[in-house]
Amino acid sequence: MDLAGKNVLITGSTRGIGLAIAKAFDEAGARVILHGRSAVKPEVMAEFSEDTLAITADIADENSVNDALTGLLEEVDGIDILVNNAGIVDDKLAMGMKPSEFANVVNTNLNGTFNVTQPLFKKMLRARSGNIINIASVVGLMGNVGQANYAASKAGIVGLTKTLAKEGAMRSIRVNAIAPGMIVSDMTDALSDKVKEQVLEAVPLKRFGNAAEIAQTALFLAQNDYITGQTITVDGGLYI
Repeated sequence: MDLAGKNVLITGSTRGIGLAIAKAFDEAGARVILHGRSAVKPEVMAEFSEDTLAITADIADENSVNDALTGLLEEVDGIDILVNNAGIVDDKLAMGMKPSEFANVVNTNLNGTFNVTQPLFKKMLRARSGNIINIASVVGLMGNVGQANYAASKAGIVGLTKTLAKEGAMRSIRVNAIAPGMIVSDMTDALSDKVKEQVLEAVPLKRFGNAAEIAQTALFLAQNDYITGQTITVDGGLYI
């Protein structure tokens, strides 16, 4: 796929799924804009093409986001593709979860996605062109014990995706979501073999996914002009 000339902003792109997505778009020829809550390290920047840019912002802070986007849009002529990947977890059973713990995850994952999306969505509407890909989760579709805050935030992203798809369709803007299942990460690496076996019992394909598979799904959504408002599960059959 050739995405030459396309500006792609990926939030939370210094590690994990976000980093894999950024590398995939870079390899496809796009101009990538990395994002982190703290400054992107030089060794991460060195893995990308010379024209790669980076911004720093706390997505839960509207002013921080606006400042970062204002500076960015002085350097690039708009954002063609936005991938909202940044997010956090803070797991605890609902009965013991503090309101602040619930709010912090929702503010970062859901409100943060809106904070980044709204100003760029406005510009896409004016340009009559744009593509937004939100990273949700199967947890937002099926719930999960100990993740009331995370599940609520990701379910909200699914709803936001559908609404923005309806609002943007008349201006040729497509909005979709990807809902990953169990993806290999530092967290899964730390699990004991017994726990891994228990988790995989619920996955029909009997393996964890990897970040590259999420990245390839993002590339697919970036190139298919007739898909919008959809949530694509990449979960080995977990949500059947």
